[in-house]
This record gives sequence, structure tokens and C-alpha cells, in this order.
Amino acid sequence: MANKTSDVLIIGGGVIGTATAYYLSRRKIRVVLLEKGELAGGTSGACDGLIFLQSKKSGLHLQMALKSQQLYQELAEQLPRSIHYQNKGGLVVMETEQDFKALQASVHTQQANGLEVDILDSRDLLAMEPHLSPKLLGASFSPLDSQVNPIAAAQALALGAQALGATILAGTEALDITRTSQGIDTVRTRQDRFQASIVVLAAGVQTPAIARMLGLEPPITPRRGQILVTESLPPLLGRCLLSARYLHAKYQTENGAGNQGGGVSMEQSESGNLLLGSTREFAGMNRRTTLSGLQTIARAAAGIIPALRDVQVIRSFAGLRPYTPDGFPILGRVPECPGLILAAGHEGDGIALAPITGRLIAELIADGVPSIPLDAFSYERFH
Repeated sequence: MANKTSDVLIIGGGVIGTATAYYLSRRKIRVVLLEKGELAGGTSGACDGLIFLQSKKSGLHLQMALKSQQLYQELAEQLPRSIHYQNKGGLVVMETEQDFKALQASVHTQQANGLEVDILDSRDLLAMEPHLSPKLLGASFSPLDSQVNPIAAAQALALGAQALGATILAGTEALDITRTSQGIDTVRTRQDRFQASIVVLAAGVQTPAIARMLGLEPPITPRRGQILVTESLPPLLGRCLLSARYLHAKYQTENGAGNQGGGVSMEQSESGNLLLGSTREFAGMNRRTTLSGLQTIARAAAGIIPALRDVQVIRSFAGLRPYTPDGFPILGRVPECPGLILAAGHEGDGIALAPITGRLIAELIADGVPSIPLDAFSYERFH
């Protein structure tokens, strides 16, 4: 078993891990990334591709999302493979008067925090998206909301990092981690032992299991999301879309069954397929779909685009979001474990926040201080 060294070792090959590898490699830092399966084989490969700014909490969360959206525009030009980035704008539709009041208040707050967003009445909404139900009361609209292909994004970030000197090892699981009083000593895989002065743990819902090797318990819980994929269709939806009920479900923190209230997310891919999602369920590591979950999504989607009642669903799948109790990721160093940096717990915001997360972690390692303070995302806030 060989010993291999690098400046930084990253565990996790989803969008967060590959973005971190890319931005570190741009700083000429030697990186090795370990992924136990295929790149984007976990949560990043089982979700939609929304870069949705309107769904972010006003303040630091929204500030990071705004910066991340700008970085995606740059990555679309920089990376050696297409990430299928599309900036078409996004809608949050209102189905009830309660939705209208809540969304109106949210829009005013987001405008004050720098997001370009406005309220559309039902007439303006139907002029923009004629296939939507005339029963909708209106929507908020931001021209900044965008979408990517998450699998393509992770693969392109990995290729970009490799071109800059990073070593990307798929099919390589971290089986054991040993530490000393000075920091992390060795990460052992089936084939080799790896040593690095810094280890970045970016393994999504697998993060707690790996962290336990170091005596840590990050409060990251799997939150299942089921998604329906339709047959390829002519254009039905020109923008990404959430319902106001979906946003309400996103920020429910009780440890219950999840979203059964009819909220929905929608996007139409370049190939014409619609991705319709998604539930938010605490079901452990169970990635199976359920009839009740899929029926909930289908009913909610047909209520927003009536033409979907006559459309074929070609497949369904489920992914596990890495949920934390306060809805924010865990980013930064862990004082009780020198040499370890966490970059996990993004829940449903991992795609949207991947570029800014990768860049901030790279700044933390290279410069000592990131351009956006990470205090609000510290591991210590839970301990």
C-alpha cells in the first residue's frame, strides 16, 4: 500500500467537492479528490439543476447565492465541458391569498437585500407563461434565476481541476482516518494511504459517517426528495418555477414526513423533458420513490400547468439532501480537529451554492481568510 501526499485532500465528488478542487487548483494548490463511487453519483446526480435565488433567506444566504450565480456565468465560459447553464429567469407562483401576502413581504425584503425581483399579476404572468393555469393569482419573477445540469457541472469542474493539476480518483472510498494531536495523519483507502496538511470533507449526507472516524458528529440528516421526469415535450415552460407552497415546505424544520402540502418545483431541460419535484421527507438513507410522494407531485404540477394531465411520465427517482437544523451549510475549520475543513449540509441549495462554496473554501486555505466571513456557518454553532 503506497503513501501519497498532497496539499489538500478532498473527500466527496459531488458539485461541492469538485468546485472546491477546481478553485484550489486555480490557486496552484496540489489537490487529490476521493469519491467512493462515480462523480456526482450521490445527491448531485439525483436532483434538479435550479440556481434559484428567490428561495434563499435574505441576508448572508442570499448574498452568497447572488455571488454564486455570477460565478456560474464565468464557469460556463471557463470550464472545458458544457455545464448546460441557462439564465432564463424564475417564477414563484401564488395559488392563494395567503401565498400572495407572504410572497409580497418576501419580495420587499429581497429587493432591499439586492435581488432583482418583482411581483407579476395574473395577466402579466400568463403573458409570460401562457401554459400556466389561469387560476394562479400571480407570481414573483427574478431574471437572475438560472439552471444547470448538475451531473455535467460536477464532471466539468473535475475536468477543469484536472487540467490545472488536480488528481481526481473516482471509485476510491475513504475507509479510515487517523489523527494526532497536531492534526489529521492518514486517510486510508483500499488501495493507498493519503496524507495532506488539510482534509476537506464535502461528502453530503455521507459526511457524518466519515466525520465519526474523527470523533465528530455534524448534525446533517438525509432529507429525501422525489422527482418525476416527463417525456420530451414542446416548450411548455420558459423559466424555472417554484410554487409558494414549496418554499414554505423548504423551511419547515420539524422532523416529520415532509412536504405533503402540494408544493412543486419545475424546470424544462434542453431536451424538452420536464423535471417535477419534489418531496421533502425524513426517511433515513432510503432513496426509493413512493406512490404517495409521486402522486403529490403530479397533482401539484397539473394544478399549475393543466396540460400536464395528458403527459407521460417516463421515470422517477429520489435523492437525499444533506439537511441541517437551521437550514444553513456547515463551512469552515473545526477547531477540535486541526487540519479538517467541513463543506457540507447545503440541503437543497448545493447546486446553487457550489461555486461560491468552492471559492470560499479555497480562499480560506490559500489566504487564511475568505472574502465572505463563514462564522454563521461554523460547526461550533451546533456545539
